[in-house]
Formats: sequence, C-alpha cells, structure tokens
Amino acid sequence: MEIKKDTKISEILKYREDLIEDLFELGLGCVGCPMAQMETIEQGLKAHGASDDEVEKVIEKLNNKTGEKAK
Repeated sequence: MEIKKDTKISEILKYREDLIEDLFELGLGCVGCPMAQMETIEQGLKAHGASDDEVEKVIEKLNNKTGEKAK
C-alpha cells in the first residue's frame, strides 16, 4: 500500500500495522482517535503542527518502511 497525502489514517492502521509505532512517535495517537476514520495523514500531521515540507518527508519515510501487512 502506497501512502499518499489523501490516505486516510484508518487505512494506514488497517493495512500497515507495522507503522503504528511510527505514528505514535510522530505525535499521532491515532489508534484510539475517532478522527482517524475520516482524517487523512496530511490533515492529521498538519493538525499536529507539521508544515507541507514535513508532511512530504513523513510520507516518504513511511513509504520506505518495510513489513507491509498483506491485504
């Protein structure tokens, strides 16, 4: 699964469980957050103060991680 700016956080939690710890380290406590169902990764990061450049870097970092869960 490729993560893009408009990828919902809930999709990341469902298909990329290996990234949950990374999301916590970024300050996104998304596992129990109701907003994760509707919010995109870009919206979540920006809500926590990330700039456009930081959003791009985080998405690139997450996409470069290995260990994707099978769909």
